[in-house]
Amino acid sequence: MGVPATARAELAERCLPIELLVVDVDGVLTDGVIAVDDHGMETKHFHVRDGLAYSLWHRAGKQAAILSGRRAAAVDRRAAELKIAHVLQGLEAKAEPFRSLIGALGLAPRQVCYVGDDLPDLPVLRAVGLAACPADAVAEVRDAAQLVTQAPGGRGAVREVVEVILKSQGTWDSLI
Repeated sequence: MGVPATARAELAERCLPIELLVVDVDGVLTDGVIAVDDHGMETKHFHVRDGLAYSLWHRAGKQAAILSGRRAAAVDRRAAELKIAHVLQGLEAKAEPFRSLIGALGLAPRQVCYVGDDLPDLPVLRAVGLAACPADAVAEVRDAAQLVTQAPGGRGAVREVVEVILKSQGTWDSLI
């Protein structure tokens, strides 16, 4: 695992208080491709491993949210399937909606993991206890993240994040 022991220890420490997982959609839950057919219908590809991760996350008693700059009906549908209670879409600036969300949930920023992949995600990534991103995130986001997954966006990156957190919290084995 080529990660120094001090970095692994710091990551594990950041994972301990996490109670809320907030993710961007395009480039995180999806591969970032926005496909539009001849009829104007937009489609997105979601990975099944991320879906299983949400099931485990909820079984651990954790909360989940989506915070996306774009709005798409497919996101509402997928969020409902995954039992993601808080879905905030169509937000150019994410920092204030993020603060409002955690305030309403009574959580501190250190209790939140945010997964983003592009420049609009930076303000939230810099405000949370655990900043994570997919392997193919832009350089500035990778630099801001404490956890960079091996998987690219839309290919199980959220699953990796959930696994790291739940293993650090000592609940992974009992959930599987």
